[in-house]
Amino acid sequence: QAVEHETPHLQIKSCQKPVDKYIEYDPVIILINAILCKAQAYRHILFNTKINMHGKLCIFCLLCEAYLRWWQLQDSNQNTDPDDFIRYAKEWDFYRMFAIASLEQAAFFTGIFTFLWVERPTTAKKKPDFILLLKALLLSSYGKLLLIPAVIWEHDYTSLCLRLIKVFVLTSNFQAIRVTLNISRKLSFLAIFSGLLVESTMVYFFQRMEWDVGSDCTIYKSQDF
Repeated sequence: QAVEHETPHLQIKSCQKPVDKYIEYDPVIILINAILCKAQAYRHILFNTKINMHGKLCIFCLLCEAYLRWWQLQDSNQNTDPDDFIRYAKEWDFYRMFAIASLEQAAFFTGIFTFLWVERPTTAKKKPDFILLLKALLLSSYGKLLLIPAVIWEHDYTSLCLRLIKVFVLTSNFQAIRVTLNISRKLSFLAIFSGLLVESTMVYFFQRMEWDVGSDCTIYKSQDF
């Protein structure tokens, strides 16, 4: 919980635990440490800051992912000038990609929650706070915002950049789970794996229905950009 103290590097007398050192840190430093996936930075952001942009961030990330998938569906001979984003939004395929990306993310989260619910200690007095975990997962998915710059600044390594972004998002989700529920790295990894498994199952179903989903389940499909 948030702790107000004039000397955050000392210990709290009541519990002998260190005060959050990031209380006096500049937001830029906190952001850099969060990008480096430091657990204490995540703990500060999730517990000691008041951030109420989870829904807006989720929608914007889904829009970025839908844009990437729509862009991947287009013929390489067509004009993919980033200035035509308004024209892209008028395409029904764009909205279809948004809906599919939303379903896949919901499947990913469902897999995580299901695993953590099944694996929770039977002797635990307090049930996992899945509302807080959902907010943490939504915040830790901010790496998807990098999808748009990766596509706009098109180059020979765009495919590699998309893979690295996917890995970064999964790593951030891993750290968010570990910090929020205070569980081991092994359980956090298995939770992420379970989420990916459920997401992959949904993608397989879509493919069996012969829907072109432009999925990122394979860490963003390879293409010649």
